[in-house]
Amino acid sequence: MEFRVERPTFADAVAWAARTLPSRPALPVLAGMLIEVTEQGGLTLGAFDYEVSAHATDEAAVAEPGRALVPGRLLSDIVRNLPNQPVDVFTKGSEVVVRCGPAEFGLLTLPVEDYPTLPEPPARAGTVPGDLFAAAVAQVTPAAGRDDTLPMLTGVRIDIEGDTMWLACTDRYRIAARELTWSPEEPDFTAGVVVPARTLADTAKAIKRGADVSICLGGTADTLIGISGGGRSMTSRLLDDQYINYRSRLTGTWTSVAEIQVAPFVEAIKRAALVTERGTPIRLAFTADEVRIRAATGDSARANESVGARLDGDDIDIAFAPQYLLDGLAGIDTEYARLECTGPTKAALLTAIPDKKDDEPDPENTDTGYRYLAMPVRLTG
Repeated sequence: MEFRVERPTFADAVAWAARTLPSRPALPVLAGMLIEVTEQGGLTLGAFDYEVSAHATDEAAVAEPGRALVPGRLLSDIVRNLPNQPVDVFTKGSEVVVRCGPAEFGLLTLPVEDYPTLPEPPARAGTVPGDLFAAAVAQVTPAAGRDDTLPMLTGVRIDIEGDTMWLACTDRYRIAARELTWSPEEPDFTAGVVVPARTLADTAKAIKRGADVSICLGGTADTLIGISGGGRSMTSRLLDDQYINYRSRLTGTWTSVAEIQVAPFVEAIKRAALVTERGTPIRLAFTADEVRIRAATGDSARANESVGARLDGDDIDIAFAPQYLLDGLAGIDTEYARLECTGPTKAALLTAIPDKKDDEPDPENTDTGYRYLAMPVRLTG
């Protein structure tokens, strides 16, 4: 095996594949990264841990086709620190040599014949713009659970009906959901799967900007999802598809509807959170033209700040964990947001209000596809 590739191209491909490398591999060969080159000038890097696989394909100047398995994390560290010059990679005895300008490294190869076959993704179900998909995943994944004893809650639920896709996460205390339009291969395609949230977030973040993303899903018996775009692809095992009916919880009749400018609201919450300890809530008191933001840690410190707001309905005094509130607001990319409540002990819905050219937001135009439902903290005094 021998080939030459530009350093930025090689570094990007290695970084993609290295994301899948297990920190504690069940088998020594799973710590390896598979390098394959063909006579046609195709370079493929792959990694697999029996749960998630990653492929990166690029062009290279191939002098001799072949394949080799090398320690993946070490290769990633080396390539990341190479000078910005063409990289020559070739096998020499039991080593894979990486040479870039004056720098040369030799990596002892692992037994490539012991490496498992990387799984093939299911058939392509449709495509979605990569930037839109990445933004939607980033909006919902902060609400995913962290408790591995409840694996369903550590995933992103993906529901598809025709050209509509929903992404949702919940940790039982909040729900983040995003509705978007995609392009299915079959107009009546339907699916409902749960994908590990960490894997999906890493994948969506790393796919090249501007590339369309292909979603590969099969029938009900399939246990894999495939996502690819811009010469990068991955497969992941699916989690149990049992999930709460989150969409029914995102609708309701609200007695208090507040509209508020996001940036000053976020800054005020961050300042108030400075005096909180773990488990201490932020208290929001909405009146006709403002929201008062309060927090305290016993008698040692307190914060009190007001921000302009517009309220329709009853005045309300409600409290939230500050990070939960900030996570929901981070998913809003418009100037104004809407917070809808039915009381201080009922879940409150946070949505984005589409931007307008006018100074005031349009109260009738509410659907940007993003919804964030959070349970408040019960006030004791």
